[in-house]
Amino acid sequence: QVQLVESGGGLVQPGGSLRLSCAASGTIFSRNAMGWYRQAPGKQRELVAAISVGGSTFYGDSVKGRFTISRDNAKNTVYLQMNSLKPEDTAVYYCNADRGLSEVVRGDAYYWGQGTQVTVSS
Repeated sequence: QVQLVESGGGLVQPGGSLRLSCAASGTIFSRNAMGWYRQAPGKQRELVAAISVGGSTFYGDSVKGRFTISRDNAKNTVYLQMNSLKPEDTAVYYCNADRGLSEVVRGDAYYWGQGTQVTVSS
């Protein structure tokens, strides 16, 4: 059974940084595209970032230049480095995984984590 477990969320001041981690088990991690989505209260879920098996990266427009997605296949973990955080980045952040990159980017990935809360506030 595939499990995705996110960690690293918390409360941070505007302009600060956080690094989220998503540890995968029960699957051959290196064969899966991985991604991060987020959902704020009252808003639709939106793509934050995705990374292909080969390491190509994709970002939502609102986070380009501030967030960086990376993966460590040896540790079965995908990371999301978030810099210059803004109050509008406040949301629950979800990790997802699928063999297909398009599914990850569209939000149709087969596997999802439980989410981790990120709150940006002074």
